[in-house]
Amino acid sequence: MRAYLAGPEVFLPNAREVLDRKIAMARSHGFTPVSPGDLTVPETETRHQRGLAISAINESLMTSADLIIANLTPFRGVSADVGTVFELGFMCARGCPAFAFSNSSENHFERVSDLYGGNVQLGPDGRHRGPDGMALENFDMTENLMLDGGIAVRNGAIMTRRVAPGQLFLDLTAFEDCLKLAAEKLLKPAIRA
Repeated sequence: MRAYLAGPEVFLPNAREVLDRKIAMARSHGFTPVSPGDLTVPETETRHQRGLAISAINESLMTSADLIIANLTPFRGVSADVGTVFELGFMCARGCPAFAFSNSSENHFERVSDLYGGNVQLGPDGRHRGPDGMALENFDMTENLMLDGGIAVRNGAIMTRRVAPGQLFLDLTAFEDCLKLAAEKLLKPAIRA
């Protein structure tokens, strides 16, 4: 099975090294990895055209994949990388099996509450609200309910782990846990048949 490896690792200064480790790990668990870092972008005249070319290539790579394994570790804020979230939604819309991992063990509600410095109150409507009056999702989910829900509906799971702050995008232990689970659910039944 072709596994699309989504995540913000492409932004790391040592992106190629980390992506190569993820690719090798995916292979060792029986998957054929498809990585957004494995693309050759044609020459373009503008940065905008280059961005569109990368987007088109990534969509083509996702269309060639059978499942997604997404890194939902919070990136530049309290939530997962927005590009990774798009990719997860794209693959879920295709009906593909979906698995994810995060190197943050705090759930979405806890991270948003921390953003507000703990200044979260229970409103008269029974919903938790920040000082800006906006409601917080409080469903004991790793991420936004649509991400957790999309993965659950496709019989996947989100593996979480707490790692040192400097290792958020370098520690691949939760990724390996995710690979093991995906292989157990998707590859071992085919071997037994």
